[in-house]
Amino acid sequence: METYAEAIKKCRLFMNLPLAVIQRDILPMAHVQDISKGKYMIMYQDYVDYFGIIISGKVHILHIYSNGETSLMNVLGPHQVIGIDLICTRTKISPYYAMASVPSKVLFIPSDFLFKQGTLDESYRLDILNKLLVMVSHDNIKKEYRLAILAQKGLRERIMTYLTMQADKRGSRKIKIPFSRDELASFLCVNRSALSHELSLMQQEGIIRFRKNEFELLE
Repeated sequence: METYAEAIKKCRLFMNLPLAVIQRDILPMAHVQDISKGKYMIMYQDYVDYFGIIISGKVHILHIYSNGETSLMNVLGPHQVIGIDLICTRTKISPYYAMASVPSKVLFIPSDFLFKQGTLDESYRLDILNKLLVMVSHDNIKKEYRLAILAQKGLRERIMTYLTMQADKRGSRKIKIPFSRDELASFLCVNRSALSHELSLMQQEGIIRFRKNEFELLE
């Protein structure tokens, strides 16, 4: 069974740290929380001075609007990080919700650990900060892609823009997306039934072929 130290090392931020360093310098200041399905670990307008590494489970990053509608921003799984973008801001105030979509286990670490000298050997700390910069940059690019998708007015255009971006990213017309059908509908800000209907039409017309979350672009 994977230990907490091994799970931390699989996170991109800490992949270059020896296990002994993780056990000695990181685990003592961390705490692990079991989070039930549907429970929020970050709420809108929360002050966030920590980040979390997902040990197991799955976390949805959401916007929830005043009418109760939700929009899925991202889906995070084991060894990925929650809140890394928030701790880099001036206010550390969250504009979104983070919710466990299945029972999850998350290891939380204070953000001071990354930004204060003396908490870790400086060469390791600088390596982590460099990786942090790359991760935040990648997250910003993902948000730009999503804005481009949502700028498409038609349902089919949103679907094709998303699938084409995924195909370009992977260099293949056959792709496996990280979303269930409900998650994809929320990510595209469309109705689930309408999405399923449109995907079926696109398959009948020979535009795409799909099975569950595996897709092939035929045109």
